[in-house]
Amino acid sequence: MKNYITHDEWCIVENGFHPEHNEITESLMSLGNGRMGGRGNFEEKYSGKTLQGNYVAGVWFPDKTRVGWWKNGYPNYFAKVINACNWTGIDVEIEGESIDLNKAKVHEFTRTLDMRTGVLERICTIELASGQTLKIHSQRFLSLVDDESGVIKYSITPLNFFGSAKIKVSLNGDVSNKDSNHGEKFWNEISKETGHGEGFLTLETKQSAWETVPTFQVCTGMKFDVYQAGEKVDCQTFPIKKEKYVANEFKINLVEGEEVSIIKFAANLSSENHSIEALNEKTKAYVEKVATKGFDTMLAEQIAAWAKKWEGNDIQIEGDVAAQQAIRFNIFQLQQTYTGEDARLNIGPKGFTGEKYGGVTYWDTEAYCLPFYLSTSEQKVARNLLVYRHNHLQKAIENAEKLGFSSGAALYPMVTMNGEECHNEWEITFEEIHRNGAIAYAIFDYIRYTGDSQYLAEYGLEVLTGISRFWAQRVNWSADKAKYVMLGVTGPNEYENNVNNNWYTNYLAVWCLKYTLESFEGLKKENQSKFDEIISKTNLNFSAETQKWQHIIDNMYFPFDEERQVILQQDGFLDKELLRVDEIAAHRPINQKWSWDRILRSCFIKQADVLQGMYFFEEDFSLDELRRNFDFYEPMTVHESSLSPCVHVIHAARLGKKEKAYEMYVRTARLDLDDYNNDTEDGLHITSMAGTWLSVVKGFGGMRVKNDKLSFEPFLPEQWQGFSFRTGFRGNSLNISIKGNTIEIENITGDEITVLVYGKEVIVSAKSSALVSY
Repeated sequence: MKNYITHDEWCIVENGFHPEHNEITESLMSLGNGRMGGRGNFEEKYSGKTLQGNYVAGVWFPDKTRVGWWKNGYPNYFAKVINACNWTGIDVEIEGESIDLNKAKVHEFTRTLDMRTGVLERICTIELASGQTLKIHSQRFLSLVDDESGVIKYSITPLNFFGSAKIKVSLNGDVSNKDSNHGEKFWNEISKETGHGEGFLTLETKQSAWETVPTFQVCTGMKFDVYQAGEKVDCQTFPIKKEKYVANEFKINLVEGEEVSIIKFAANLSSENHSIEALNEKTKAYVEKVATKGFDTMLAEQIAAWAKKWEGNDIQIEGDVAAQQAIRFNIFQLQQTYTGEDARLNIGPKGFTGEKYGGVTYWDTEAYCLPFYLSTSEQKVARNLLVYRHNHLQKAIENAEKLGFSSGAALYPMVTMNGEECHNEWEITFEEIHRNGAIAYAIFDYIRYTGDSQYLAEYGLEVLTGISRFWAQRVNWSADKAKYVMLGVTGPNEYENNVNNNWYTNYLAVWCLKYTLESFEGLKKENQSKFDEIISKTNLNFSAETQKWQHIIDNMYFPFDEERQVILQQDGFLDKELLRVDEIAAHRPINQKWSWDRILRSCFIKQADVLQGMYFFEEDFSLDELRRNFDFYEPMTVHESSLSPCVHVIHAARLGKKEKAYEMYVRTARLDLDDYNNDTEDGLHITSMAGTWLSVVKGFGGMRVKNDKLSFEPFLPEQWQGFSFRTGFRGNSLNISIKGNTIEIENITGDEITVLVYGKEVIVSAKSSALVSY
């Protein structure tokens, strides 16, 4: 655990340079706008610890899957969002000596990410080997308004000398991914050109060996102006062209105390969004557009755009600055990673902050992220996350066919960019099939929250049919148990592989079948023609297939311990030596200190498994049932997945375990800020950040949807004086404030609304509020 980031309600601040933690800080200072993003690297060259990273949404390449064997159905490749052209480069030489903070003496240093505006700022004073000292002041942001662009204002001020500087402003496409299995570079150069104060570089991803993998082109452009003592100066620039690299170099005389500034405008345009034929010219026009606006106008627009976002999603915590900083940091990163404007895009576990996990889509989106966007964004944002999966339905059917399934059965991939499975661990690819259930649950969750039942007829039922067909083929009848069983699976607890009858997977499968049947019956009553259309489109033998589904529902096996009255995670769980996590404190984290063999044989749980199911379907279980299972499983849970703590916060809050709820909240909220898992240097845990929001809103706020109404059962952590959050619900925008034993519901926009507070109906008129004691 690190503790070098200054606690501040609105900013992420590094006071004093910590080169040993620089890669961590680069992750924390990452920027994005939904279309592009990058790590908080220095603009000038840096020879110390760094992970250079710039990324363009939707642009990826298949890294070869490296295994020593092959199995039928095994994916051909591992897809990854690749490191794109570094557009931020501004290198400075002072009379032959390069500015490099790894070599210079750093006297003063502050690096700040202002979450109100999305602006990354650095102010530092350094001393070169010559004894010359200068001040560096840089500001950088990725525009939310012009979302294919970014801008930098980079300034140097000589403090104790007159002299000359050579400054090189560049675009560098000769980049690679740190995690590439084979050290491969993914880009070929298509074209490059330079002009006075500008440059353009077009790159194309290499031709893949697989027909289903597209080729992308990205044109990166730049234009810059130079100012001295506040006045624009016209410097003679020298063009530089190398392979996958363009730059403008110029010299300028430095005057002690006078600031020299470079304002650099840049754009990344991709063939995902523009025709290849027009890519170069459109990039030139885009760069010209933002440069004409200028830095100050772009900054004003940026401030206004972020202010509007914060109006709809801010959470305010009184009396705990560390907690306040953490929740805003998580919300900020979620909002700059995914905007919902493009149904082709999704949310990678690292977003635009690093390379790990390839930047691709996991079930995290449906299980953890969807509720955040449902509550804080326009309805279309969450809807597009569901449409993304519908668009991949045919690929999911093909994925299932590769594993031997048929007749339209669909298995959604564990990891994907284009709908194809590309995860390269067999116990995940073939066995962690509960992901299918999360995608079905997201449809239910979306409709429950929005009331948009039309989604079922438009898209949802086709997806549910494919998933239900998969479950019906994946189970088998056990003559021994006289029940349906599901063999050889991996549940959410990935510290167990190839188990039989994982309870969560079995329960989710049955729920999916029930929900699909209920959805068909509802549609048949409401819209017979649409019902008939879906039956025809999916080639569903309605009578025979649904009869089989119902038989599975009625006869599924669920492991259970009668003596303890707890659900069993899977068959044979009680054969393990049942220990508590506090008995192995010296062995933590076990994923770094134990062999995989030892982990698999242990009772220890990576993340919520049984408790994940009880979170999804809490209305199916009494408080006593939840308490017994929580008290049995939580002491064995090591929380070595970033997705684990939030589920335990929500359960602990519901059970009145206030200390445990707060302990888990701090762990999930400051996971990256304090580097709990010693892996923040690889990038942030973007999808688990949604779990932090869930912890506050569903955990401490107790927010649910019950009988088509928002319901609240809040409690206030002892460490806080109060907290409030914004939420949207079916046309209403509400502000919820909890202080002491009271909750205030303010109906900011929308008609009169009825909500529940601990089961009691409360009517809140339009543009008014209600204060309720509990």
